[in-house]
Amino acid sequence: MKPARIALLGAALASSVVVAAALAAPADSTANASPIFGVTIPEGYRQWPFIAPAHETDPLNELRVVVGNPTAIKAYQAGTLPFPDGTILVKLAWKHVQSTEFAPAYVPGAATTVQVMVKDSKRYADTGGWGFGRFIDGKPVDQAQHETCWACHQANVKDHDYVFTRFAP
Repeated sequence: MKPARIALLGAALASSVVVAAALAAPADSTANASPIFGVTIPEGYRQWPFIAPAHETDPLNELRVVVGNPTAIKAYQAGTLPFPDGTILVKLAWKHVQSTEFAPAYVPGAATTVQVMVKDSKRYADTGGWGFGRFIDGKPVDQAQHETCWACHQANVKDHDYVFTRFAP
């Protein structure tokens, strides 16, 4: 086979693979995307660097940890506000329970939610540049629960680019 035909055949096969992947991705990501914003749980987020812990008291009684992608970490370290597009923050939450080994200590109990914030100033222009996702057992919660995300962030942390979490020292 001539080199030109081989190159053409290779390009056609590569195009077919790209088209097939593109057609398969939206159905999968749409099923696990948050209503309103279309945010999904990012791949590999459990290996992202730690930003800060949090403790939510009544009524949730949760232990929380916030992690961020490299864009988020760089912005936190530099003190950059507003956060740049591409910033992704993920909050993992668990019920806090008393340790069975050491009574004064509390440890993570059952997982409650994974919450995601994605900065894209064009896509989410109406919500301060942020898209939100809240997930239980990997599945997005209903629309009503997502409607509360922006309202709370807007009302409480407008001066910090709508982000509650500060970088832990």
